[in-house]
Amino acid sequence: MSHTAPIDSVCTYCGVGCDIQAHVQENQILSISAAKDGIVSQGKLCVKGKTGFDFVTSPNRVTAPRIRKRFVEKNPDVCAPHAQHFQHLDETWYTTTLDVATSIAAAKMAQIKARYGRHSLCSIGGARTSCESAYLFQKYTRHTIGSPHIDNCARVCHSPSLKGMRTTIGEGAATNPYDDIYHTEFILVIGSNTTEAHPIVANRIIDVAQLHDNLAIIDVRRIKLGKFAKYQAVIPHEANLLVLNMMAYVILSEELYHEEFVRTRTKDFDAYKESILNDPYANPRFFENIAGYEELVKIIPKIAREYALKKSMIFWGLGITEHIDGSKAVMAITHLALLTGNIGKQGAGLMPLRGQNNVQGACDMGCLPYYAPDYQTPQEEGLMTPQLIDAMLRGEVKSLHNMGEDITHIHPNLTKVHEAISKLEFILVQEIMMNDIANKADIVIGVKSAYEKTGVYVNAMRRLHLSQPLVQSDLPDDWEVIQLLDNKLGGNYNYKESKDVWSEVQQTAHRRFSGASYLRLERHRKRGLQWPVYIEDTPVLHLLDFRTEDGLGHFTYYGYELRGMVAQLKNRALEGFHLTTGRTLVHYNNAAQTKESPKLLEKHTQDIVLASSEDEALFPKGKIILKTRHGETAPLEVKFSETIMPKTLYTTFHHASSGINYLFGDESDSFVMTAAFKSVQVEVLPANE
Repeated sequence: MSHTAPIDSVCTYCGVGCDIQAHVQENQILSISAAKDGIVSQGKLCVKGKTGFDFVTSPNRVTAPRIRKRFVEKNPDVCAPHAQHFQHLDETWYTTTLDVATSIAAAKMAQIKARYGRHSLCSIGGARTSCESAYLFQKYTRHTIGSPHIDNCARVCHSPSLKGMRTTIGEGAATNPYDDIYHTEFILVIGSNTTEAHPIVANRIIDVAQLHDNLAIIDVRRIKLGKFAKYQAVIPHEANLLVLNMMAYVILSEELYHEEFVRTRTKDFDAYKESILNDPYANPRFFENIAGYEELVKIIPKIAREYALKKSMIFWGLGITEHIDGSKAVMAITHLALLTGNIGKQGAGLMPLRGQNNVQGACDMGCLPYYAPDYQTPQEEGLMTPQLIDAMLRGEVKSLHNMGEDITHIHPNLTKVHEAISKLEFILVQEIMMNDIANKADIVIGVKSAYEKTGVYVNAMRRLHLSQPLVQSDLPDDWEVIQLLDNKLGGNYNYKESKDVWSEVQQTAHRRFSGASYLRLERHRKRGLQWPVYIEDTPVLHLLDFRTEDGLGHFTYYGYELRGMVAQLKNRALEGFHLTTGRTLVHYNNAAQTKESPKLLEKHTQDIVLASSEDEALFPKGKIILKTRHGETAPLEVKFSETIMPKTLYTTFHHASSGINYLFGDESDSFVMTAAFKSVQVEVLPANE
C-alpha cells in the first residue's frame, strides 16, 4: 500500500477527536499531521497525535491469538480437540489461529452458562474501539450470551456527567461545539487540567483568554492554564459541590439570575432557591475560617457574578466526576446554566471533556448496564463494574470478556480487583498489546488498532468521525471477533463489513444517528457530524426545549456534606496528606499505546509524586511509598513544587508498575459508582530500596 496523498482519519487518543492526515509509504506510517482546515484540530495536534503512531508496529503487538498453557491443562474437554493447532510461544503461552481461539472461547463460555446460568458471564470495555464494535459487543452480550452485565470505562470517568445532566436537562452530552469558545464572553474551567488532558481544546481557551481576559479556573492545584486566567481559585480537595453551590448562592442572593429563562424553561426553582439560601455551607463566607483558603471568600463571588452576567461556558473533567458527589456536582453545574440562561444558544453551554477517544460513542451504543442503545431502557438491567467485582468475589460471576479496557490497571482498589479476577474460571481479552489484564487472561485475541480499520468514533462534543485505515493489517476488527463468537454460540450474525453494522445502528439508535450514513460521513470526513443527525446535524442542543419528558430543565438540589479535607481544615486538624491523580501530556491513560512509542516514553518513564515546596522538610530522603488501608504503591520519586498546596500531593497513574490505584478503595459516586480517584488521604513512608 503506497500513498502520495495523505489519508484522512481521526486520532486514536483522547475525546477531543482530532482530524488527522497520515503520510504513508509501503504500508508504513511516515508521519501524522492535521489538515490546515481541520474543524476539530484547527491544523494542530498534540504530541501524542503527532508522534504517537509507532505503537502500530511495536514488537509487543498481539499478532496471533494466545492461549494460556495452564488453561489448556485445566480444560482438556474444550482444548484437546484443537491441540494440533497450538504453537509454543514461551513458558506461559501457546499461539493459535483465530478460528481455534474463538472456538475454545465460545465452548468455555457455553459451558459456564450451562453450569451457572447466564448471569455468570459479563462483558467490560468498548470505549477504545469503534461504535460498530461497541454496539455489537453489547448486543452480543445481551442477546447471544443472554447476560445484562455490560459496562465500559465511563464507569471510572464520566458516568456522573451522564447521570447529572440527564437528571437536570435530559441529555448527558456536551451542548455546544468547541468553536463556541470563540463566541462566548466568559469561560469557567473546573476540575480539568485542560492543557495536559485535552490540549487542542485548551488552545482555543488560551486564544480567547489572551484576547478578552475572560477565563476562570477552579482546581485543587495551580495548573498551566491558570497562567492565562483572570481568576485562579485553588480549592481544598472534595470541595467541588461546596464551591458550585456557593456560586449559585451568590447568583440567587444578589438576584443575578435570568428571571424569564427560569420562569419559562425550568421547574422546581422556588424549592431549589429556598434550599440554597438556607444551606449553612452555601455562603462563601464559610471559607473565612479555612486556613490557607481564605481568599475564596472574595474570588468565588467574583467568578459567580461574571458567569451570571455574561454569555458563559463551563468546562469540566474528571476532577469533578471522580468523587463521591460527582453526579451531584454535575447537577450543580447544570443548575448554574439554568439559573443564568447560559444554555441553549451559541457561545453558552456545558462541556464535559471526555477522556477516551470513543467513550461518548460507547455510551451512545448502549455499553452500559442500565441503558440500551440510544439511552433506551434495556429489557434487563445489569451490574456496574464495581458490583461485578463483588459478584466475582462471591463466585456468582465466572467469566469476563474484556475488550480494550485494562481493568486491573485503571480501576480502583486493585488488591480487591486482582483477587476477584483470580477467582474467575475464564477471561477472554481483545487487545492490541499485552497490557496488565491481557497478562492475566486465558485467551488473548489481537485485533486491529484504530489506525488499521474503518469505524465511527464520537468525540466529546457529539461529533461523529468516520475513520479509515492508514495501513493494512491481517488482524481482525473487534466486531469480527464478536461475530465469530456469536456464530459459534449459535447466533446468526452475518455482517460483511463495518458499514453493515453501522446501518443497523442507524435503525436501532435512530434518535441520534438515523441520518448519519457512511455516505454522508465519508463526504464530511474532516468536518464530521454532530448528533442528533437527521437531515442535518445539531451543533447546539436545547435551543427550544430540554430533552426531559416535559421539555423543562429540572432543579434537583443536593447540599454539600462536610467531610474529608474540608472537615479537617474546619476543625484545624489536617491529617496526613491528601492525594489527587491526573494525566500528563505525553501519556494516555494506561499508556498501552504511548509507552510503545519511544519518543513519548522517553519524556515520561515513571509516575512521579508532586508535593508542596512548603512540606519538603516533612519528607524522607530518596524515594517514598504512599500507603492507605487499601494498599500501597511501589517506590516513587518526589518533586517539590510551588503549584501544590501544603499537605496535598499529585501524581499520574500511567505506569501499571507504580501501583497508584492500589491506594483507592470502594468509595465512589453515590449514584453510578464512579471511583473517588481525585482525593484519598495517604501516609508517606520512606522506601526501603
